[in-house]
Amino acid sequence: MRTIVWFRRDLRLADNPALAAGVERGEVVPVFVIDPKLIQSGRVGEKRIAWLVANLKALDESLRERGSRLIVRRGEPAQTLWQLAQETQAAQVLFNLDVTPYARRRDRRVALELEKQGLSVEVFDDVTLHQPEDVVTMTGRPYQVFTAFKRAWLMLPKPAAEETAAIPDRLPLSIPTIDSLPIDFGAAAIDLPPAGERAAIDRLNDFLEKTIVGYGAGRNMLDRAGTSFISPYLRFGALSIRQAYWGAQAAIELAKDKPAKAGAESWLNELIWREFYMALLYHFPHTIDQPLREQYTDFRWLADEEAFIAWREGRTGYPVVDAAMRCLSATGWLHNRARMVVASFLTKDLLIDWRKGERYFMQHLIDGDSASNAGGWQWAAGVGADAQPFFRVFNPTLQGQRFDPQGDFVRRWLPELARVPDRLVHEPWKMSPAEQRDAGCVIGRDYPAPIIDHHYARDRALQHYRHSRTRALA
Repeated sequence: MRTIVWFRRDLRLADNPALAAGVERGEVVPVFVIDPKLIQSGRVGEKRIAWLVANLKALDESLRERGSRLIVRRGEPAQTLWQLAQETQAAQVLFNLDVTPYARRRDRRVALELEKQGLSVEVFDDVTLHQPEDVVTMTGRPYQVFTAFKRAWLMLPKPAAEETAAIPDRLPLSIPTIDSLPIDFGAAAIDLPPAGERAAIDRLNDFLEKTIVGYGAGRNMLDRAGTSFISPYLRFGALSIRQAYWGAQAAIELAKDKPAKAGAESWLNELIWREFYMALLYHFPHTIDQPLREQYTDFRWLADEEAFIAWREGRTGYPVVDAAMRCLSATGWLHNRARMVVASFLTKDLLIDWRKGERYFMQHLIDGDSASNAGGWQWAAGVGADAQPFFRVFNPTLQGQRFDPQGDFVRRWLPELARVPDRLVHEPWKMSPAEQRDAGCVIGRDYPAPIIDHHYARDRALQHYRHSRTRALA
């Protein structure tokens, strides 16, 4: 039997449920469909498209090594898959599910239309370790508090690595003349990390061997490579969430001391946060652009475009915020601590709508994921599930001093502060005129003064949030 396997955010051969099922049944026709609605969406930017292209090329290379190749088509998915099925005489279409609102609507439509044409369609869970409907309360309601979700998630039985089907040595494709587009529909002027399944496994192994031991203490530090950098590989499925889980579990079991075990458990905790946010978006699809906490639906955000542009371009006068935003622009990736700091600054110091920041992140992050991104921004703004309290407002100066104590991260992305003394690198506006001259950094000329006083901004934010809560309860 000939089967079409529709790749989407599962660009790997190992631990791929849809591909494994297709291989069991006979010849596989691997396809990726360029969906114009996604590629042209305002939530997608050139950096992530370039990262997608790099991973598609890596997948195609792996397939060619086994006698196959990735067929690339462009168009509305149902029509495109039906056309390919006619060309190849395939009898069925297999694919792995996604949880975003658009993906769920698309997948239902594709399945219905293909089945109307007489094709068999089968779908598989893949993007989460546990399907969102499996992690619910005793009454079947979704969790909205992370600790309760985590407790329930941990109690569920986990798949074993030994149960994973081996990658076949050969995946021969016997139809040599299938039309396929070149994999060149996106490029970005940034240096991308190594792409593909092999690079993902190498990155995971490197993290497990060298970094995870100190992850508990080092994951928040901006001045070192203390994170896993696995999120870009999870985004398009060059690595499966199960492979990441198995790595975390092995690190916990093999830990030689309490700090090493704590580091591995901290990383597992981050993987569960990813599952939590995906479950929230699955159960509450409106939260992709609406707050989960209804009392903040009509929150009166400020329409300060000048301040938003300063934030976006890294010109707020707060070094850790500006360094983070310039890092995002240059690399398409950002440390999680930095994401929280800049999100708090935009939503609480500047009182700018979290949706503007969320959308900007989605346009620039190579690991941009609607569930984690929307969930994280709502957490920072205090309007989502298990969010930080509205009265908790990050102090950007203290955040920089705590998580970048010598200013290494700041100086990397803000070279104009290279010669500023360590004690003032996170508050350069306190330099005397003589110190500014010595540092070659005159505030207001070489680097901006703060666009807002943080203490004033904090008091304003608290008052604003209290008034919003009062209006909602009235």
